[in-house]
Amino acid sequence: MPRSLDLLQGTLDLLVLRTLAWGPMHGYTVARLIKDRSGKMFLVEEGALYPALHRLERKGWVASEWGVSENKRRARYYQLTPAGRSALRSELADWQRYTKAVDGVLQPA
Repeated sequence: MPRSLDLLQGTLDLLVLRTLAWGPMHGYTVARLIKDRSGKMFLVEEGALYPALHRLERKGWVASEWGVSENKRRARYYQLTPAGRSALRSELADWQRYTKAVDGVLQPA
């Protein structure tokens, strides 16, 4: 199995926003979906995930409320706000420009 990749600074926020675009979910589900959708290359630890969720909440891009998980446990559910959807579009456009530029440099001359 290939080793996991370290996330570039700022990438986690984009991945969290994109994951929350699928609907409200608690932190464990956010981390699991990022891991699963990345082919287990991105393993998001709680020590990185929850500060990111709180940072996005302070920006007004994510809202949260308490609910009950599938395991019948109390859990905090996060969802995108309208401002978060707008930020996701902007961040995604920036990411696409960034990856295109990196790819241009990496291509053989």
